[in-house]
Amino acid sequence: MPMYENKETIQQALLVGIDTGEYDAESSMKELYELVRSAGAEPIASMMQKRDKPDGATVVGSGRLEEITEFCRQHEIDFIVFDRELTPTQIRNIEAATDVRTIDRTMLILDIFAIRAKSNEGKLQVELAQLKYLMPRLSGKGKEMSRLGGGVGTRGPGETKLETDKRHIRRRIEYLKEALQEMTERRSRHRERRRKDGIITAAIVGYTNAGKSTLMNTLTQAGVLSENKLFATLDPTSRALQLPNGVSVMMIDTVGLVRRLPHHLVEAFKSTLEEAASADIILNVCDASCEEYRLHLDVTNSLLRELGCTDKPIIPVYNKCDLVSDPADIPHDSDSVRICAKDGRGIDELLRVIEEHLPVRLKRFRLLIPFDKGSVLAVLRNAGALRSEEYTAEGIAAEALVEEPLWHKIEEFVQ
Repeated sequence: MPMYENKETIQQALLVGIDTGEYDAESSMKELYELVRSAGAEPIASMMQKRDKPDGATVVGSGRLEEITEFCRQHEIDFIVFDRELTPTQIRNIEAATDVRTIDRTMLILDIFAIRAKSNEGKLQVELAQLKYLMPRLSGKGKEMSRLGGGVGTRGPGETKLETDKRHIRRRIEYLKEALQEMTERRSRHRERRRKDGIITAAIVGYTNAGKSTLMNTLTQAGVLSENKLFATLDPTSRALQLPNGVSVMMIDTVGLVRRLPHHLVEAFKSTLEEAASADIILNVCDASCEEYRLHLDVTNSLLRELGCTDKPIIPVYNKCDLVSDPADIPHDSDSVRICAKDGRGIDELLRVIEEHLPVRLKRFRLLIPFDKGSVLAVLRNAGALRSEEYTAEGIAAEALVEEPLWHKIEEFVQ
């Protein structure tokens, strides 16, 4: 049972943000609310302050800090989470004033990743990101250190690692980098082998909680964890999908994205994200029922550009269309698809669009080739297109997966 559903152990959080005009602060706070819930806590209130720039000492002004302190005292707040990255000094000053554990947006996301990581690689990636983030924050950790191990924002490497000196932390970071480099090289070799074997790959990418894992399950019966939480899936999953035209495609489910994804995480999970970068086709899935679905598509497209995916076919997939009051509001053109991954609506259309964007146009044919046309069979065999053949009284019954340039050679024998 998620922690926020257990009223006896629930941690209560106060969300704090400032609006400097750099980004849509209100939308970012809504996302922070979902992040806190995904971490297993209950966000019971939020406070926002308009400022030209963050206060160097406490982010918010002294008056607002007093309000925060009083609110925490009255409502027994367990921790405060700021919707921006805090300096070690700011955290110390805020905690000294409020006497409440304080974390920032990055620490919260790192914490969620620590919960979600299941594979060995995922755990190493999370630990590397956490240690890199904590390294400059280790000095002066007296009061804060005593609070570690007790809830949201503290999970991951653990108290014993953080209490060691920076030299040990650096050694650990180097070890993690080497271990992950080996895994990256192994993943790269697997990708190269897939290319040599002619395996076509399609990556499912998109904003967290857009329904990527549900889509993966619908397409391939992969059994991937599918929950209504941010970052429900962290470790990538690969499963084979056979398209209606007979072509097999390797589907890859990837980690979800959020706006202002911490640089530490982008770096740590680069090898995982490269699975998307190396795919032949990319499905950019968004939650069409979310007011900000256009922004979510843009966030994903921006990261894909950073990864060098501009030459790949990227198919916008508008999911959860069953929750949209007026489907006409959702963009629809020949290169995008509207679906409901949960009940399968639109999946046939999605498969058709995937087929149209295959790197080569392939089609499965059932053929009956006369005995005196054995040369056609040889052409198919040499092209690696022949899947089966059987000698019958009428001729050679064959099944072949044929690229478009050869279609004209077999059209008269198609059954």
